[in-house]
Amino acid sequence: MKAVTWHGVGDIRFDEVSDPKIEEPTDAIVRITTSAICGTDLHFVRGTMPGLRPGVVLGHEAVGEVVEVGPGVRNFSPGDRVVVPSTIACGYCSYCRAGYFAQCDNANPGGKRAGTAFFGGPEDAGGFNGLQAQYARVPYANVGLVALPADVTDEQAITLSDIWPTAWFGGRLAEIGPGDTVAVFGCGPVGQFAVLSAYLQGAGRVIAVDGLDDRLAMARAQHAEVIDFNADDPVQAILDLTGGVGVDRVIDAVGVDAEAPSGDRSDDFQQEVEQVAPETDPAWAPGDAPTQAARWAVEAVAKAGTIGVVGVYPPTVTSYPFGAAMMKNLTIKAGNCHHRKYIPELLRLVVSGTVDPARLLTRQEPMTDVLAAYRQFQDREPGWLKVALDV
Repeated sequence: MKAVTWHGVGDIRFDEVSDPKIEEPTDAIVRITTSAICGTDLHFVRGTMPGLRPGVVLGHEAVGEVVEVGPGVRNFSPGDRVVVPSTIACGYCSYCRAGYFAQCDNANPGGKRAGTAFFGGPEDAGGFNGLQAQYARVPYANVGLVALPADVTDEQAITLSDIWPTAWFGGRLAEIGPGDTVAVFGCGPVGQFAVLSAYLQGAGRVIAVDGLDDRLAMARAQHAEVIDFNADDPVQAILDLTGGVGVDRVIDAVGVDAEAPSGDRSDDFQQEVEQVAPETDPAWAPGDAPTQAARWAVEAVAKAGTIGVVGVYPPTVTSYPFGAAMMKNLTIKAGNCHHRKYIPELLRLVVSGTVDPARLLTRQEPMTDVLAAYRQFQDREPGWLKVALDV
């Protein structure tokens, strides 16, 4: 089969690889019909999240059709249409049963203390092959798949695999309640769904911060009050908009991307991504990764406010403005999304017609053009906010 594979910093390929096979009784094989490119994938390409095995299949978002199930999968059959949650979970350990699917005791081969297991990630995350492929093996498929009604499109369903649940989780971490004023830092794919989720969770006002015109325009179209950090000091602008108080809640949907070095653009994709890789730019030195969004969040939130962090901060980040946060009695929550917990709830919003999440997709490209799509997404070209891949 064909798949997107990682071979080193700046080196991804659309390769012929072996078809996946049933390895455990609870596995399923899914024929992927739609996948997607995520900002997390760019961390692997840039090298800001290390530890990938050369040849690993990338991608952790997918919609597809079940083609084979192991004998331990009793709730799915070949032909079932499904969405694949990005994180992998057994469904029966104490963490999964409490809703902490991203901290499953059994999914990560590294052991109970190894942390989140997810598709298309580094060895520390289990080293599982990902979902930017024609077929994928899904472990613990009885829990690791969610059935889709016929009237839910692939374009709607692909948002349920990762970005919308992650944004929703960010709102829950931030403890958004009725009437709250919420700031969303970062108007990329997760940030856009964070704006949507904040309103659905009861926010009275949402203030969205970014530096790209097309992303700000999309946030404004959702009726967020937008701040371009290239034109305004975002902290001062937020204070001005809130009478000097600050916002009640913050969703940090940026993470380490807040100060990604731009460098000179190149026509060669490998050279281009290496310009923002740790090996070639001192700004990415281990232990000194940028935390601009974190600083803005702490400064912009009101006293006794809450910050929910879902933007990626890789292990190289070893600092956070805890002193300032402590002096303001802030609550800070962070982590990987428990996708399987939230997908059914969000799917109901789609089925009921309450939300059409496909309207936030901006590009749909064939898998055969995936390398060009990666290049455009990496460059943050206008209109390339969220890229779905038709397989």
